[in-house]
Amino acid sequence: MDKAQLKTTILDEISKTEASIIHYKELTKPIAPNDAIGRVSRMDAINNKAINEASLYQAENKLNTLKIVLSKLNDDDFGMCLKCKQVIPLGRILIRPESLLCVNCAT
Repeated sequence: MDKAQLKTTILDEISKTEASIIHYKELTKPIAPNDAIGRVSRMDAINNKAINEASLYQAENKLNTLKIVLSKLNDDDFGMCLKCKQVIPLGRILIRPESLLCVNCAT
């Protein structure tokens, strides 16, 4: 796979992640106390909000990492594990373009 195709894959993932961030931001808006949803439903809503906030945080981190990967796409050491300096398999890069570590170092 050439770098142009890889760039397209990364840009597609950035676009999907940005859409997810927008979605999670909608889901993490404050819950108005005057909404008549009941005590149990309010607790569920607060719990769901916390879960969505964690997902938002992960999506924002993924977006930042994808932007770093995109900026390093033309570097000579692109596709090298940051920890062990071995080549990251192309399959891993295609599945998780935000990966900066090989499978062994990521675990």
